[in-house]
Amino acid sequence: MRKLMRISWTALLMTTLGGILLSLPQASLAAAGRSGATALSQDSHPAASEAAARLDKKQYRDVKVAVDNGIATLTGTVDLFEYKIDAEKRVRKAKGVTAVRNLIEVAGPAIPDQQLQAKLQEKLSYDRVGYGNTFNAISVSVENGVVTVGGHARTDVDKDSALALVATYPGVKEVIGDIEVDPVSMMDDETRMQVARAVYGYASLNKYSIDPAKPIRISVQNGHVELYGTVDTQSDKDVAYLRANGVSGVFSVKNYLQVAGQPVEAQK
Repeated sequence: MRKLMRISWTALLMTTLGGILLSLPQASLAAAGRSGATALSQDSHPAASEAAARLDKKQYRDVKVAVDNGIATLTGTVDLFEYKIDAEKRVRKAKGVTAVRNLIEVAGPAIPDQQLQAKLQEKLSYDRVGYGNTFNAISVSVENGVVTVGGHARTDVDKDSALALVATYPGVKEVIGDIEVDPVSMMDDETRMQVARAVYGYASLNKYSIDPAKPIRISVQNGHVELYGTVDTQSDKDVAYLRANGVSGVFSVKNYLQVAGQPVEAQK
């Protein structure tokens, strides 16, 4: 009887130990699984934290950032369009961020399109005065707060300056940059100066050189000249065309000058 009891206890002990041993791999696997999930969560955490740290400024107080698989999504509001663009630039530099989805909305004041366009045109007229802005012919149009900046700039610096000016103006919700930079050419530079001398050197047109914000603007692309701005009379418009067209080396002249008080003519 004692022998039988010893066998039974031995069998029971082996069964128990066997169950424990069999359960060990499963427990280890489960623990490993839990450890992997934690590591994955920690991997995504630093990118989100660093991205948020880069937006730790007053102008981004209403901006939120979430990072998923390296893609940062920005939401919330800012007061200026400039801040929306800058927030994206900052987050792109965060370690672990591979792309940015910018869903930030520009709050700020609501300004009627016509009023906003007039203000921006005035600001752009004086932009880069003293740096040859007579050779910039930059246009602006506004629709529902979205500003399209087009026309011609003599240099990339002139283009960037115009876009930066618009981006920092209250009421601008979005900026579409459509400015063309004129080709870099020593011959075109010489043509610009010759056309300017021919136009402004004429007695009836000299007055347009007085106000730096309201000149006859001259754009040159590979010897082809375009005139922009507003003049007082049809005669001034015609004379400006004839003077520019008479410059040696000019292949063609497109006269986009507008006459004050007359309907705006479409540019062809």
